[in-house]
Amino acid sequence: MSTDSDSLSSALLTPYQGQVRVRVGGLLVRDGAILLAAHRGLLPGDAPFWSPPGGGWVFGEGLKDALRREFAEETGLAVHVGRQLHLHEFRERNLQALEIFFAVTATDPTATPRLGHDPEHGTGPQLLVELAWLTPRQLLQLPLAQVHPVLRGLLSPDDIFVPQVLLGA
Repeated sequence: MSTDSDSLSSALLTPYQGQVRVRVGGLLVRDGAILLAAHRGLLPGDAPFWSPPGGGWVFGEGLKDALRREFAEETGLAVHVGRQLHLHEFRERNLQALEIFFAVTATDPTATPRLGHDPEHGTGPQLLVELAWLTPRQLLQLPLAQVHPVLRGLLSPDDIFVPQVLLGA
């Protein structure tokens, strides 16, 4: 049985479906925790999917410029973009993306992140529903499907800085 929540989530994913996207993501660690964004619509029952802040790379933009823009849109934070860490192939139902993750540091280490928005959705309902600082221990306690693959199995915040290439079969 379809619910209003399922219909909303499906509508929110429509702009991203049926195309290959290139996405950038930023890994920001503070006091042993990683800043993550919860997205709705990717899992059954509107369960959150926790992923590093980031989004689509647009024509004419450098990768690091795209990440600075996306990080500001989603978290309100200005960041310095460091080295590239992970390359991930995301394929789920009608969604497909090549994701490139970078280490980032906040230009103001005392700034507090605030939940932003996806401009693709205007002022209406958003895919982003929450920001949180999660430790590797907290991530291990979540159902595997709710944790982005580049974050699975972390035992220490330092593990996030070990480069990975995760491509499908």
